[in-house]
Amino acid sequence: MLFLRSSLIPALIIVILITLFILFMALGYVKAPPDMAYIISGFKKKSKIVIGKASIRIPFFERLDKLNLRLIPIDVKTSNAVPTADYININVDATVNIKISNDPDKLRLAAENFLNKDTAYIAGVAREVLEGNVREIVGKMKLEEMVSDRQKFANLVKENAEPDLAAMGLDIISFNVQNFVDGNDVIENLGIDNIVKIKKTAAIARAESERDIKVAQAAADKEANDAAVSSQTEIAKKQTELSIKKSELQQESDTKKAMADAAYEIQKEEQRKTIEITTANADIARQEREIELKQKQVAVKERALEAEVKKQAEADKYAAQQRADAALYQRQKDAEAKQFEAQREAEARKAQAEADRFSREQEAEGIRAVGEAEASAIQAKGIAEAEAMERKAEAYAKYNKAAVAEMMIKVLPDIAAKIAEPLGQIDKITIIGGDGDGNGVNQVAGNVPIVMAKLFESMKEATGIDLADIIKADTYDAKVNRNVNVTGLDDVNLVVKKEEHKNIYDEQ
Repeated sequence: MLFLRSSLIPALIIVILITLFILFMALGYVKAPPDMAYIISGFKKKSKIVIGKASIRIPFFERLDKLNLRLIPIDVKTSNAVPTADYININVDATVNIKISNDPDKLRLAAENFLNKDTAYIAGVAREVLEGNVREIVGKMKLEEMVSDRQKFANLVKENAEPDLAAMGLDIISFNVQNFVDGNDVIENLGIDNIVKIKKTAAIARAESERDIKVAQAAADKEANDAAVSSQTEIAKKQTELSIKKSELQQESDTKKAMADAAYEIQKEEQRKTIEITTANADIARQEREIELKQKQVAVKERALEAEVKKQAEADKYAAQQRADAALYQRQKDAEAKQFEAQREAEARKAQAEADRFSREQEAEGIRAVGEAEASAIQAKGIAEAEAMERKAEAYAKYNKAAVAEMMIKVLPDIAAKIAEPLGQIDKITIIGGDGDGNGVNQVAGNVPIVMAKLFESMKEATGIDLADIIKADTYDAKVNRNVNVTGLDDVNLVVKKEEHKNIYDEQ
């Protein structure tokens, strides 16, 4: 047992060592991307640089730092105007791209200067260096040379700045001049001068071209005129020859035409005879053809008529059969529709009858309620009217002739007002007659008492009451004598006594 334990100790030590080695390798394994530089330092005197590959770092003994190798864009502008070689103040605007160099020596310099620094810090340092070099190159070049050859200016600045940036571990990737600006419009005036020169050169070239064109055009016109004269002369000669040739040809043509006309007349007569014969034969053949054609047309019409009659009979038969089927179908549908309508009407009449019965029941109930209410109202109204008539009869029974006379006396002022009302509506009266002392007016005004007297007489004859005596009862004579009799009052004698008059006056 002890022997087995002693034999396992070396194996266990080996396993432990292997495990520690694997752990050591895992902790020290690093892998750098292509745009990043890993700087391993600490164990050796010279640092190790890893770019785009893997490496081993001894844990606890070596340090790992990173430098970004990506492009850093910088906008380089002169902070104030810089005089050129020809003493013109300008401002320069340029765009520069720099990066930390891949060269190991430069990369170590960059690590010494920019390790653990951000890109803004690197750009700021490089901008100051580039701006100084731009100022230096501007002072060595003339403005016109810089404006006309920007690439030369950029190359000079780049060549001048590269040693300074290389000492920091930086490379210039590109340098592009964006703009030159001056405060005195010198660049614009240079352009105007060039524009004027170009316009002058173009105007001279245009004038020379127009001159050459006119000279060439004149020479061409002369050559064209000479050619035209020569051509017209040749044309005239040819036309003369042509006229002579035409005359000869016309004479020959007339001779041949006369001979041809004679031969034509002979041929024409022969052709006429041939045409007449041919026409007669053609007429005969045409008539025979027409007869034959008419016979065939008759036969065709007979067959067509026979076919038409047969087809028409079949069509009529089919149509009659279809109409009969349609009529039968329509009668069936009409019967079904009528049966359906009769059922619906029966159901509707049944529903209407039930509705009418319910309505009549409701109406009868309403009429009965209305009748009962009206009967109650009529009964109450009749009772009230009977009681009122009874009370009115009792009141009338208590009236005597004195009361009647009093009532009549109360209406006398209204009667007098009605009698005098026509006089109040008269605007103007013209009286004819009279003795000149106003008797006409007196007569008109005196009509009112006369009418009143006639009214009293009529009332006395109709009722037996003398209103004149009643009115006299309120006169001074009646009050002094203390006794007034009024005729016509059977039930009452009006006796006015001194004590009664005294009481009346005391009350008033």
